Amino acid sequence: MTIAFHEGDLPEGLDFGASLAIDTETMGLNPMRDRLCVVQMCGADGAVHLVRFARGSYSAPRLCALLTDPGVLKIFHFARFDLATLRHHLGVMPSPIYCTKMASRLVRTFTDRHGLKDLARELLGAELSKEQQSSDWGAGDLTAAQQRYAAADVIHLHAIKDRLDAMLLREGRAALAGSVFQCLPTRAELDLLGWSETDFFAH
Repeated sequence: MTIAFHEGDLPEGLDFGASLAIDTETMGLNPMRDRLCVVQMCGADGAVHLVRFARGSYSAPRLCALLTDPGVLKIFHFARFDLATLRHHLGVMPSPIYCTKMASRLVRTFTDRHGLKDLARELLGAELSKEQQSSDWGAGDLTAAQQRYAAADVIHLHAIKDRLDAMLLREGRAALAGSVFQCLPTRAELDLLGWSETDFFAH
């Protein structure tokens, strides 16, 4: 696994191909309060790129162009949070998207274990460490352990998607999953507007 580190934006000339695994590291779980620190991404070739943001510095035109490129599928795990974070800090809503957590919930109805660590283990036989999950992502320098942790959060997403896609097709739920993914940007916008705890489909 190769990890390239960038400050503030992606370099020119990068081509991730037709799909991009992506994740974010923040100072907490409230997109309106907790700042975006790192965006990590991985193409199908397995090369990982980390973009680190200094506090209050979110001008990243090349990254934003990639996030909104209609020809590149963005693969997230729990897209709802990442979409809200990217929308709030970078001012763009990624599209088109795929969410491995939502796909798992739709097709792996025999379990309530839909975390990334669970999917990596059960679908790929890979073990992910969550030791750095609660570390200080806003520090001036990212440690080697933090960089490896960030990379591990995206390196398996393409393979997980492939396994989930096969299950969705087998169970006749691929079209339903696509409809759910299209709704996630709206759900993220509602979160940012203060309706994070509201179930709009409830009575």
